[in-house]
Amino acid sequence: MAEVITMPRLSDTMTEGKVAKWHKKVGDKVKEGDILAEIETDKAVQDFESEIDGTLLFIGVEEGAAAAVDSVLAIIGEEGEDISALKGGSAPAAEGDSKEKKSEEDSEVESKAENESSNAEETSSEVPEGVEVITMPRLSDTMTEGKVAKWHKNVGDTVKEGDLLAEIETDKAVQDFESEYNGVLLKQGVEEGGAAPVDSVLAMIGPEGTDISSVGNAKPATQTSEKPAEKKADTPKETKTDEKSVAQNVSNSSSDRIAISPLAKKMAQDKGVDVNSIQGSGENGRIVKKDVENYKPSEKQESTQTSNAPAAQVAQSFVQGEDTETPNSQVRNIIAKRLAESKFSAPHYYLMVEINMDKAIEARKEINSLPDTKISFNDMIIKATAVALRKHPQVNSSWAGDKVIHRGNINVGVAVAIPDGLVVPVLKNTDQMNYTQISAAVKDMAGRAKSKGLKANEMEGSTFSISNLGMFGIETFTSIINQPNAAILSVGAIIEKPIVKNGQIVVGNIMKLSLACDHRVVDGATGAQFLQTLKTYLESPLTLLL
Repeated sequence: MAEVITMPRLSDTMTEGKVAKWHKKVGDKVKEGDILAEIETDKAVQDFESEIDGTLLFIGVEEGAAAAVDSVLAIIGEEGEDISALKGGSAPAAEGDSKEKKSEEDSEVESKAENESSNAEETSSEVPEGVEVITMPRLSDTMTEGKVAKWHKNVGDTVKEGDLLAEIETDKAVQDFESEYNGVLLKQGVEEGGAAPVDSVLAMIGPEGTDISSVGNAKPATQTSEKPAEKKADTPKETKTDEKSVAQNVSNSSSDRIAISPLAKKMAQDKGVDVNSIQGSGENGRIVKKDVENYKPSEKQESTQTSNAPAAQVAQSFVQGEDTETPNSQVRNIIAKRLAESKFSAPHYYLMVEINMDKAIEARKEINSLPDTKISFNDMIIKATAVALRKHPQVNSSWAGDKVIHRGNINVGVAVAIPDGLVVPVLKNTDQMNYTQISAAVKDMAGRAKSKGLKANEMEGSTFSISNLGMFGIETFTSIINQPNAAILSVGAIIEKPIVKNGQIVVGNIMKLSLACDHRVVDGATGAQFLQTLKTYLESPLTLLL
């Protein structure tokens, strides 16, 4: 049966591909692994190999032409096979029969419908009745593959709707993945620590004792795990011996599943307390109001909550004369990729300014004297930055190739260090938030980021970013722009130093800010004007009210 080959997505930002060169022509024999064509993406030219054997029956994109991702690139099948139905749903052919084709939009819809129909027939004939195939979910808009950080169910375990199946590590965070079905876990398509593309087989759930061997052979999951294969067979027995421990991990993996009263949950969020660390005194261990009120973090927990130092890096020990290795997590690999792309694609330049924080210190002291109010200097900087962005919308913009996108909302991302690297939770519509709201939101998201409880959509949509290393005593530093933002603000420590004031040398509280700008979007004068406005707001906090 002929197979439709679509334009592949070879990078997370790719929307269309260009055929730089065809290595096969219509009528040529094709074997699995043969190079079909060279595809030019938005980043590089890559060889595209065939995954099936057959004859090249149709070329959907001629050499030198471009086509959208998932549009028809080629058709491979048996020699002489009738592919008229498939061609009817394809992109215009290289032979020039475009007049006989339908519009591209209609043809793509038809092709997709035919493929779905074909897949449905295959599924119905291969998957036994009652068995549900669970695929690797797309948990963020840039996710192309997921890594199974931990399985919470083993093959043979009973699964109920809502049970935690696994922890999936995406390009942004580790997220809990729950079952939507009742049954028995019949198959783990990806071993713990392994990775697989989005939409590949993650697991199968169905009636106990169902034979799924034919399904497994027909639709194998792509795995990139480097674990020795012989260890896989031992995993179910080893992990099943401690079901109580596993169940406890499941209940504590997310605040959404912890037994806690709505009032206690709200209080914990306002205080920035991780509910996983609170011992409940209510019925069946339920956390109630008094538990949050009486909660006192241990010395170890307190040091963790007040420091943004990456825990995994701190935990590494020095071994004299011995090199050690730590395998990169999916999050760290993606962070490395994104930072490299930003640094080498966006022309960075840096502007620095000193801020006299004397009046800001006084303002913070007065604000914190109010009942149930406690804000940080970081909260004040976030608020001042958001208001300054209103007056300088060019800084709140993004580069988009042939145009600049001026963002309609001001969403400030706040960099937070986690064990695997760095994440940037986003405060949506920051300019409309007051100090108390900003403080509560930052504490909540920073706490959940460190405990891997942050949702993917809470790290998307930033229009500007802030990185603060002042708590470590760092006076000044520069940051790499968090794409697709056009700028990022680096905040240093407040340092007492001599300054000249009214012709006299006095002691002042000075903070240094560094603004990294994408020169494609933000010109030097624009960046300087933004910093001058921000300086005014911080040195004269009352101007924020004007």
